Amino acid sequence: MKNDIHPDYHEITVKMTDGHSFTTRSTWGKEGDTLVLDIDSKSHPAWTGATHMRLSDKGQVAKFKNRFGNLGTKR
Repeated sequence: MKNDIHPDYHEITVKMTDGHSFTTRSTWGKEGDTLVLDIDSKSHPAWTGATHMRLSDKGQVAKFKNRFGNLGTKR
């Protein structure tokens, strides 16, 4: 390996949304910094199974026609 080309790899503390924290090694921040997460596996819908997204009943073609339907026509 070449010398002096790699980022500093050090210990940081990661604080989860529920207040739980743990120590890990990372290139983020400086030695001893705390990374506070806004979203983690305990609160994100992808992991919790929550379905907050509303699925559209229109297809992609209908969306395109609604958005750009009058683009080439004279008014």
